[in-house]
Amino acid sequence: GVTLLWLCTKSVSSVCRFPSVTTGEKWLRKSKVEILQLNIGIYCNQACNHCHVESSPKRKEMMNRETTDRCLVVLKNSPDFNTLDITGGAPELCSEFRHLVSEARKWSPDLKIIDRCNLTALLEPGQEDLVDFLAEHRAHIVASLPCYTAQNVNMQRGSGVFDKSIRALNLLNAAGYGREGTGLEMDLVYNPLGAYLPPPQAELEQKYKEELWETFGIEFNKLFTITNMPIKRFADHLFRRGEMEEYMQLLTNNYNLNTMDSLMCVDTLSVAWNGKIYDCDFNQQLDMPLFLLKGATESIKKNGATIWDIDTATSLKGCAVAVDNHCFGCTSGMGSSCQGSLA
Repeated sequence: GVTLLWLCTKSVSSVCRFPSVTTGEKWLRKSKVEILQLNIGIYCNQACNHCHVESSPKRKEMMNRETTDRCLVVLKNSPDFNTLDITGGAPELCSEFRHLVSEARKWSPDLKIIDRCNLTALLEPGQEDLVDFLAEHRAHIVASLPCYTAQNVNMQRGSGVFDKSIRALNLLNAAGYGREGTGLEMDLVYNPLGAYLPPPQAELEQKYKEELWETFGIEFNKLFTITNMPIKRFADHLFRRGEMEEYMQLLTNNYNLNTMDSLMCVDTLSVAWNGKIYDCDFNQQLDMPLFLLKGATESIKKNGATIWDIDTATSLKGCAVAVDNHCFGCTSGMGSSCQGSLA
C-alpha cells in the first residue's frame, strides 16, 4: 500500500506529519461508516491527568434532547451502523444518557451499545439503579482502569478512585457483566501513566486478569490498551514537564504502517455534545471538522458540519479524513483506537 505519512527523523518542528488536505497529496478517506460515537457531555465526576477531553466536575456542557433525537434519526437512517458508542465525560451522568440508550435499544435488539464508563460514576448519588439499567438494555461496558494497583490508579485519577473502581466492578460482576455465558460484556481500558507507549495488549490483559481475579475475584472480557494523545490536558502535562518534543519523537519513531488499514477515523462518525460532527473523538477535541463531499456550503466550510447537515452516514463514504501530528498516537507501536491496539 501507499504510505500516507510524510516521514522524517528531525526535531518536532519538522517532525513526521500527515499530509495537508490542501496539498493534493494521497489522502486518507472514509470507508463504510459503521460506528456512531456520541460524546454526550463534558461533565465528569473525575478530572484525570491524561484526559484528552479536559472533563471535570466543573464542566457543564451536555447534549440536549433535540440533538439526541437527531442523532437517533441519523442512526436509524444509516443501514451500515452496527455500533452506538457513547462517551463523555462520564456519559451516564448526562441528562440524555438513559433516553439515548433506551431508544436505541427499542430500535434495534442487535445494535452494539457501548457505554464508556469511568466506573466511579456508578456510585454517584441517584445512580443506584444504573447497573440494573445497563444490564437490562444489554449495554457493553468499556471501563477505564489504568492499572490493577491502587497507587498507580490514584496517581492518575485521584485519591480513593481505585477502591471505588473495585466496588463498581464487583457490582457489575454481580449483575453478570464479564462472566461467561451471560452475554453481558465488560472490557477494561489501560492508559499509560506517562509519556510512553502501552505494552503489548495480550500480555497485559493476562496480567490484569490474574491480578484482579486473585486479589478481588473480579472477571472481565478483554483489555484495551490506548495510547495517550498529545492533546488538551495530557499535552499540558507534557509541556509542563518539558516532554512534548520527546513524546512526539517517540510516536513518530514508532510509526507502524500496519496500523493504517484499521484506523478508527475511517469507519466512525463522531458527534459532539453540541451536534458538530468529526472523524474521531480526538479531532473533535481539537475542533478539526469533518470535510463533507456533498452539500458543503460556505457556512459549513467555515463553521464545520453538524448532525443536521446529513441524513445518513452513507453519504460520508469517500470524505477526506482531517489529520495532524496527534494522529501519530494512533499509528505508533501496535497502534491505538477506541477498540484497543490495531496491529
